[in-house]
Amino acid sequence: MSTSRQAVAVLIPCYNEGAAIAKVVHDFRRALPHARIYVYDNNSTDNTVEVARAAGAIVCTEPLQGKGNVVRRMFADVEADAYLLVDGDDTYDAEAAPKLLTRLFDENLDMVTGVRQQQSADSYRMGHRFGNRVLTGFVANIFGKRCGDMLSGYRAFSRRFVKSFPALAAGFEIETELTVHALELRMPIADEPIAYSTRAPGTASKLHTFRDGTRILVTIANLVRDERPLQFFTLLGLLLILAAMVLGYPLFITYVQTGLVPRFPTAVLATGLVILASLCFASGAVLDSVARGRRELKRLRYLEIPLHGRNE
Repeated sequence: MSTSRQAVAVLIPCYNEGAAIAKVVHDFRRALPHARIYVYDNNSTDNTVEVARAAGAIVCTEPLQGKGNVVRRMFADVEADAYLLVDGDDTYDAEAAPKLLTRLFDENLDMVTGVRQQQSADSYRMGHRFGNRVLTGFVANIFGKRCGDMLSGYRAFSRRFVKSFPALAAGFEIETELTVHALELRMPIADEPIAYSTRAPGTASKLHTFRDGTRILVTIANLVRDERPLQFFTLLGLLLILAAMVLGYPLFITYVQTGLVPRFPTAVLATGLVILASLCFASGAVLDSVARGRRELKRLRYLEIPLHGRNE
């Protein structure tokens, strides 16, 4: 299917990308001449807004700081048949955009993720690469092994994905939410290898390895709790049972040998841990039914929206 017959929106969240944004806009204009290119500025202190507007982009602003807040605003504001989300730092190859969109349309997919292939040793920092592998593997083991680069900032989406996505993240955790949303609703998705280059001179990464990595890990834990409550609370209950056994075993041996309980507070603590574990098991069972109902409602909402809009 030709992408020229579809209303495509290129969405570029930006924060202090004045040195790179003009080239990004021009490159995507050349790769997708019929697309509308939106730059959403997030309180930049440089000339990002002026440069993007001069390059021909539709410039909007989002005052709430954080990439997640920007993506939520873009998904709410922009109407199109398909969407291409890309960072404004000139690290992603604009020439790959038609391939992502062609797969999206021809295979009736909801998301195509650009899996980064680094072009030089310094294009993808070791800490970021290692963290991405660990976090991607963690999510894959819980929600399904269907996305090879969970933290990629280069993705194509169908209209029904964008308009059914309940964005909650404020920062760089947004990519994790995008991936889990697709996996939880079992959407048709695919990966597409894309070139990943070094940042443009004069720009700096906004991602902090440890701080943002911790936030992403917390987001994953929250998503597991919300979407897989039975597994989450069962694991928590088992940990509590294990702690109770460690505390209670010496007391039990002493009681068998002497008939006495020498450390009564410890016995009370071990008993309390067992009670808490039982509550965890019961809570997991109840919340699992609630999560299933929520998932069914999200699935129904997702199916109400046309795959690629009115021009499908």
